[in-house]
Amino acid sequence: MKVLLVYAWRFWMVVVGAVFTLIFFLPVYLLSIRKQDYRFCYFFIRLWAMSIFYGTGFRYRIINKTDKKIDKNQPYVIISNHTSLMDVMIPCVLFPHHPLCYVGKKELEKIPVFGSVYRRVCVMVDRKSARSRADVYRRCAERMQDGQSVVIFPEGGVPDDTRIILDQFKDGAFILSTKHQFPIAVYTFVGLKEMFPFDHKKGYPGRVDIFFNDILSPETPLKELKEKAHEEMLLSLNGKIK
Repeated sequence: MKVLLVYAWRFWMVVVGAVFTLIFFLPVYLLSIRKQDYRFCYFFIRLWAMSIFYGTGFRYRIINKTDKKIDKNQPYVIISNHTSLMDVMIPCVLFPHHPLCYVGKKELEKIPVFGSVYRRVCVMVDRKSARSRADVYRRCAERMQDGQSVVIFPEGGVPDDTRIILDQFKDGAFILSTKHQFPIAVYTFVGLKEMFPFDHKKGYPGRVDIFFNDILSPETPLKELKEKAHEEMLLSLNGKIK
């Protein structure tokens, strides 16, 4: 019976996702054509993300572990742990004043119609190409100089081993921060690994605890910056307060 309820909820998520994607696709498509319209485009991207997040039964609670505040006029490199597809929606929910740009896989641009929008609103990377990976920093920096913030999941993907609480971080987000002097906003999402896993036989709606860990200075050495971010996230995932 429990599995049937999970499948019913998952089906409802598909319906909600399809309906709101159809509703918001046209304004996002049109407003993504010109770079100068991206702030307006992001308004509809955020509505889409919020509709799916709340429409499928999720809500969130912010837990501040720092007294630092997000400056709405400052672009950030935004990082978090990555355990679920819903991780992609949360930054859009949290950041109304910061048009967000995601670093995404190049393979997704091959999807008909969707690929044309994806190519405009994301910085794509071919993980098999060293040149493509290196060029990501330049393209992200250009987006941030235009006022966008960049979302990167430093684990590089969802670990295949579900026993891993937090995988090792790749350098990308921290190179971008230190090289181009943009601060890093560190968040930890707690609960989605159980509530919305990639196993379609599991999951349930509920409240996600979002820890706002810190804003890290880009003047910090790269290795120290990466270690600090990893430590902060791991403490939050382990339920420890620093």
